[in-house]
Amino acid sequence: MRIGEIAALVGLTTRAIRHYHHVGLLPEPERRPNGYRAYTVRDAVLLARVRRLTELGLGLDEVRDVLADDAGRELAEVLEELDADLARQEAAIRERRRRLGVLLAEPPGATGPVSPALAALLAQARTTDSPSAAKDREYLTLMDTPGAGNQEIFALFETLVADPAVIGLYERLDALAEAPADDPRIAPLAADLMAAVPEKLFAAIPEDGMVVTGLKEALLAEYTPAQAEVVSRLMDAFIARGRGRATGRKTRG
Repeated sequence: MRIGEIAALVGLTTRAIRHYHHVGLLPEPERRPNGYRAYTVRDAVLLARVRRLTELGLGLDEVRDVLADDAGRELAEVLEELDADLARQEAAIRERRRRLGVLLAEPPGATGPVSPALAALLAQARTTDSPSAAKDREYLTLMDTPGAGNQEIFALFETLVADPAVIGLYERLDALAEAPADDPRIAPLAADLMAAVPEKLFAAIPEDGMVVTGLKEALLAEYTPAQAEVVSRLMDAFIARGRGRATGRKTRG
C-alpha cells in the first residue's frame, strides 16, 4: 500500500503518518524502485493501534511505551487486541448514546439521567420555585455515583424533602440573597436547617465524611455572601456531627 491508501484505510492523514515517521513512532517502510513507501498489513494494524490510543487521550510518548510492549507478538494476537479495543469503544459509544437519548427525552431543565434511588427522592420533593431548592436538587446529583452506596442516604432524605416546613427554610435562605455576611438572620437559619436534618442521616454518614476536598469552596461560590455563610455553618455543623457519631462508634467498639 502507498501512504495515501494506508491513510484512508486506518482513518489518518498522510501528514500524521509522516509525523509518526519523524518522531520514530512508526518505522520507515521499505521503498519501491519508484521511491514510494510500501506499507504492509502490519503497518496498518500498527497505525490503527496508534490512532486508537491517541483517541483514548494518550500522548505519543505513552503510545510508544504501549507499542514497545506489542513488539515481537504475533500479528493475530495484535489484531485480536485491536478488535477488543474497538469493541470496548463501540460499547462506550452505545452507552453514551443511550444516556443522550434519556437526556433528549427529558423535559427542559431536568437534571437527569439519575439513578432510581435519586429519582424516587426527587419525586417526593414538594413543588417550589425557590432558587435555593433548585440548587439542592442539582447538588444531590453529585452524590448519585454508581456503587457509592448512596441509596440508603437518599432514602433517609425522603422525610426531609417531603417536610412542608423545608420550603419555608429555603425561602428564608432565598431572602438572604441581598443581605450582608453579618446579617442577624444567618445564625438562626443555620440552626433551624441543622435541626431539620433527620437523626438517622448522621448515622449513615461514612467515617471519612461526604465532602470532597475543594467541594465546599466550589459550592459556597454559588451563593451570595449571607447565603454562603449559612451554608458554610450548616456544612461545618453537619461534618462535625457526623465525625462525633463516628468517634462514638469507635469508643464503644
